[in-house]
Amino acid sequence: MSKASTSTPKKDFVTPDTIQKAVTKMNADGLLPHNLTEELVEKLNEREITKKQLTVILNNVKSTFRNALIEPGEAVGVIAAQSIGEPGTQMTLKTFHFAGVAEFTVTQGLPRLIEIVDARRNPSTPMTEVYLDEEHKTDVDKAKEVARRIELTRVENVASNVSIDLSEMTIIIEIELDLLHDKGLDIDNIAETISKGRKVDVNVEGNLIHVNPKMESLKDLQKVLTKIRLMPVKGLTNIKRTQINKDPEKGEYVIYTEGTDFVKTLRIPGVDQTRIYTNHTYEISETLGIEAARNAIIKESIAVLKLQGLDVDLRHITLVADLMTVTGGVKQIGRHGISGEKASVLARASFEITVKHLLEACLTGESDPLKGITENVIVGQMIPLGTGAIDLMMNPLKKRDKLSKKAASKTK
Repeated sequence: MSKASTSTPKKDFVTPDTIQKAVTKMNADGLLPHNLTEELVEKLNEREITKKQLTVILNNVKSTFRNALIEPGEAVGVIAAQSIGEPGTQMTLKTFHFAGVAEFTVTQGLPRLIEIVDARRNPSTPMTEVYLDEEHKTDVDKAKEVARRIELTRVENVASNVSIDLSEMTIIIEIELDLLHDKGLDIDNIAETISKGRKVDVNVEGNLIHVNPKMESLKDLQKVLTKIRLMPVKGLTNIKRTQINKDPEKGEYVIYTEGTDFVKTLRIPGVDQTRIYTNHTYEISETLGIEAARNAIIKESIAVLKLQGLDVDLRHITLVADLMTVTGGVKQIGRHGISGEKASVLARASFEITVKHLLEACLTGESDPLKGITENVIVGQMIPLGTGAIDLMMNPLKKRDKLSKKAASKTK
């Protein structure tokens, strides 16, 4: 007797092309978003699966996604407001030191969340995380070079003393040479900057710079002295300080800045333009576009809530970010933004400055179609949500026709 073969039959696994075609066919109605289908294809290609398994997986994905969709007529705005507002009552009013940078204090907690949703044009503590390119990120000296190009250096930062010589009516600037070299400058750079900036006679003697503004009044001379002391000689005007920290996980140096000038920082040699990040939403919007600003609002909101130990569903935060950026610009959720621009007079009046909104509506002859939630609650009508969002229609003649047909059949 011959022994029975113990080898198992080889399974026919699907190819990447088959997976792609199956996913495309499954999503023919466009229900699933593009990024989700891309991720699905990528994950399926990592495994060996049969045609039967592929069909089961795709059916499960589609049914799960369909079940996760919000029901028509659901009050998504109210739920999102509750989901963010309720945990917001547990947030502290403190400011925190930025992780890994003890010298920088960054606004966090409730004040930062208010800044984000109010779309403040100037946040209280703007900062930038500057990641470096391959050449600069692992060398501390090269990282310092980039930091010097970014950090604002004024005349007073490299001078040990700035005084007035009353006998000659000139200004004498004593330069600290060690500080000067640390900033990557020399004394001629300082002299040239002062000469061009104020259009005055400048002479260099050793580590002293003599400035002759040709003025006879001591008061005018003191004003010039103050302006020379604050004159920028290197770096970006809005960035007061920089701090270099080494990321222990990635093994690279990152520069953190106090203050931000996103556009100019992008142009600094050595900066990785694909990874640089700022907490200034408006600068992101003006530089990288509205989609980047939307992502920044989501990222900042999640970071603030997580730091407080609060867990809010991403979809609620995304809804707020979408609402703030849907018009192509960043708008606040307040009387100068979304709430103040509602179509309904009563909805605007219920938020803030009631009398003003009602008077303006009366003067312009504005009407309220009562299509929203707030205005229907005010007038005591059914709100257009859930069952209130549906109108039932019936044919009053249908029952009569049915009865007449029934009677006619009996007479026959």
